[in-house]
Amino acid sequence: MRQTTEAFRSRYRANIHPLYNPWLHGAFVLLFGIAAIAAFWRTVHQVQPLEWLAVPLTLLFFNFGVYMVHRHLGHHKKAFARMFYARHAGDHHSFFAPGSMAYDSARDWRVILFPAWLIVVHTILISLPLWWLIRLFDANVAGLVGGCLVLGYLAYEVFHACEHLPPHNPLTRLPWIRQMRHLHELHHRREMMQERNFNIVFPLMDYLFGTLYWEPEDTAPYLTRPPMTRLQHPVDIAADPVAVLAYASTVSCWPQWHPSSLRINGPKGSLHAGARFDEDIRAGGRDGHLSWRVDEYLPGRRWVARAQGDHGLSLILTYECEAQGDGTRFVRTLEYQFSGLWMRIANRLLLRRRINRESADSMLALREMALKHLALSGVNA
Repeated sequence: MRQTTEAFRSRYRANIHPLYNPWLHGAFVLLFGIAAIAAFWRTVHQVQPLEWLAVPLTLLFFNFGVYMVHRHLGHHKKAFARMFYARHAGDHHSFFAPGSMAYDSARDWRVILFPAWLIVVHTILISLPLWWLIRLFDANVAGLVGGCLVLGYLAYEVFHACEHLPPHNPLTRLPWIRQMRHLHELHHRREMMQERNFNIVFPLMDYLFGTLYWEPEDTAPYLTRPPMTRLQHPVDIAADPVAVLAYASTVSCWPQWHPSSLRINGPKGSLHAGARFDEDIRAGGRDGHLSWRVDEYLPGRRWVARAQGDHGLSLILTYECEAQGDGTRFVRTLEYQFSGLWMRIANRLLLRRRINRESADSMLALREMALKHLALSGVNA
């Protein structure tokens, strides 16, 4: 994570009101939205085929409205929308940057979700007047339009939250969400935030207005593969979480403590989001090569990296730390899969047990080597 982003996050979190409850925030928006949709749709009876066109047309209109507001008010300062500009371009884009797109805890929802009162304003000042006006001509169309305007708001909130989920969350592997997450991360690049990828739920207006930008995903093969094998191993280390994770994420040291790691070709020191490196391995009795990319680094908390390897191997490695008394609870989670049928069969019959044993052994070696390294470095355990 870039130092500037980490520093801003610390300042922003310190300014969140201590009484702020993210779960109450999210629940209010969701429940109010569902209640408003239900109220509008209760006015609908015996809808005729032509009247159903109100649903796609309203969602299309909402898609257009979100695009225009995001593009022209969220990234260009206007006197009448200074608060929105400051909250979006200032707070949101400073809190999240490429390689640092995931929130850390539920309290970070404060910088993702709109203020809770905004859905009430949206319903009263936009959905309700349009419902009343259209109701003079067609009550069914009015009910469908009013409900879909609130539905569009909820869809925006849900998709935007999904676009900032930690990368190991299962929802991030769903194709639609995965693609929108990638588009949104590209939008968060400083050189693109004013010009590209303003849609959040569906990139139709970006396509029509020529602002859609796409780069191939390095992790696209995950979309069509079966569920991953998941191995998790904890270990207690008598040292500070920041120091422990800094050592574990210094990949040049992996051959010192992990029996599967033979050789590392990459940068020295603890690797932050966006860093890449290569590794030669011998896992489960088989030699191979892995090409890695670091996805996330929260000092003292979490480190996540992905790799592509031989034999159609792909994997996600997550290190998580939690302070426990004077030490650290370190948890290593390995998720991997093979694209080929024969390798999947071999994994089920043999490789999984070997890899699991090697991973368990690596935790004991990590504890020993981390303490030695910290002692030699003069870091207090």
